[in-house]
Amino acid sequence: MDINIHVSEGAQGYLAQLLEKQEINGMGVRIFVTQPGTPYAETCLAYCKPGEEKATDEQLAFEKFIVYLDEPSLKYLEEAVVDYQEEKMGGQLTIKAPNAKMARVTKDSPLDERIRYILYTEINPGLSSHGGEVSLEEITEDMVAILKFGGGCQGCSAVDMTLKDGVEATLIERIPELKGVRDVTDHTVTENAFYK
Repeated sequence: MDINIHVSEGAQGYLAQLLEKQEINGMGVRIFVTQPGTPYAETCLAYCKPGEEKATDEQLAFEKFIVYLDEPSLKYLEEAVVDYQEEKMGGQLTIKAPNAKMARVTKDSPLDERIRYILYTEINPGLSSHGGEVSLEEITEDMVAILKFGGGCQGCSAVDMTLKDGVEATLIERIPELKGVRDVTDHTVTENAFYK
C-alpha cells in the first residue's frame, strides 16, 4: 500500500538526533494510532528497536533511520505530517494526522462510511460550537439516513432548522443517492439544549 505521509527535514534531523542518543544500532521509529477511527484517536510515535518491527509494517526509509508504520493504522495515517519547529526554549515535534479520528473515504467507500465521514469532518465541527453532535444510527432501505443528535442539540428548539438546512442539505449535496434524513432523538430531554 502506498501511503502519503510527510516527515519534514526538520523532523528527520530531530528524530535522527534522538535515535543517536539511544546508542542502539538500527533503532527506528514506529508511528501508530491508538483508538483509530474514534473521537479519542491519538497519533503516537515510539522507538522501534531492531527485532520489534512486524512483517506487516509499512516502511519509510530515510537517510539515517527507518519509520515503521503500524499496518492497522495505515488508512488513519494517510496525509499525516510529522514536523519539527525550532523555538526559543528548544523545539516542538508535531504529528498532524487529519484522518486519525476517521479514515479518509472515497466515492467507492460504503455509504455508511461516507455519511459518517461528512458528519464527523464537516457537520460536527459546526455543531460543537454549541456543544452538540450528530451521529448516524442506520440507513433505511429507501435510502434515508437515521440520525441521532446529542449534547447541546438534544432538545434544542433550533434542531429542525439544523436538520433540514444544515445536515440534510449537506448530506444530499455530497451523497446524491441519499433520499433524506430522519431524526430519532428524544428531544423532550432539554437540560443540555443550546436553545431552549
